[in-house]
Amino acid sequence: MKVSTQRSRSFALVGAAGFIAPRHLKAIRETGNSLLAALDPRDSVGIIDSYFPDADFFLESERFDRHLDKLCRSGHPIDFVSICSPNYLHDAHIRMALRNGAHAICEKPIVLNPWNIDGLTAIEAESGRRIHTVLQLRHHPAIIVLREKYVGVRDRKIDIDVTYITSRGKWYHRSWKGDLDKAGGVATNIGVHFFDMLGWIFGGLKSSVVHMRQDDCAAGVLELERAHVRWFLSVNGEHLPNVQRERGQRTYRSITVEGQEIEFSEGFGDLHTVTYQEILAGRGYGLRDAKPSIEMVQVIRDAPLAPLTGEYHPMCRLVEAVRC
Repeated sequence: MKVSTQRSRSFALVGAAGFIAPRHLKAIRETGNSLLAALDPRDSVGIIDSYFPDADFFLESERFDRHLDKLCRSGHPIDFVSICSPNYLHDAHIRMALRNGAHAICEKPIVLNPWNIDGLTAIEAESGRRIHTVLQLRHHPAIIVLREKYVGVRDRKIDIDVTYITSRGKWYHRSWKGDLDKAGGVATNIGVHFFDMLGWIFGGLKSSVVHMRQDDCAAGVLELERAHVRWFLSVNGEHLPNVQRERGQRTYRSITVEGQEIEFSEGFGDLHTVTYQEILAGRGYGLRDAKPSIEMVQVIRDAPLAPLTGEYHPMCRLVEAVRC
């Protein structure tokens, strides 16, 4: 990955012990920037040594906030705060970043509810700082090709099937990720970037039907402006197709558009670095870009469940069979 030649920016990171933090650490380094401080209430953050061993580390948010404030008042404010904390804390940590004179780069979902975006929009305007989000699928080469092919299609609705299964162990349901109030449920926690991608290509939400919404999976049908989408999301390894299970694979991604499989299983490793490059070049995605998908998952989260009649994702019947 080519290192940026622009001036080095200073970063702080919230959620250094989280699953996604190494991708942000890698992106900060590969864009030629420096991490000065990190925060996490857990101290299993040895991964920092592989990237920025000299970074200050804090276990308490109060001391981290104080450190950022001191840097800002000394005339050396942090340029960006990268936020990899649990979903329900994103709003508060974005506010902390802007309060300390930094721009924010926040993992998906940027917030859990669309009205949180309205509040952050006002704070962004007051602070003069930007709030960026990670919408990595918009940078995936296969998804860019898909958008170029279909974004101009207006004479018909495109039929799409989306299936995403990423196996998670028992820990998942004991952690914040398994808490609806903290993570937003499966559709929000693992699906929001797929819904963003679909809206980016095929237009806004017209209607939604939800057939399944359980702790480990969710499924439904979306009507977008230019597409009809059957979707299924799961964190249960028992839902994996036999081929993937026999190979020992724990993740399955499939997007079928008008009966044609879109291959995008590769190419995810550098998407965070590309995201950072775009943000640093002034082309990143912000609150307005993120809001449609946040509205979509909020509708899915609150919708009444529909019976398995008419049209639904075929994986719904498999889930019923597994549970029986």
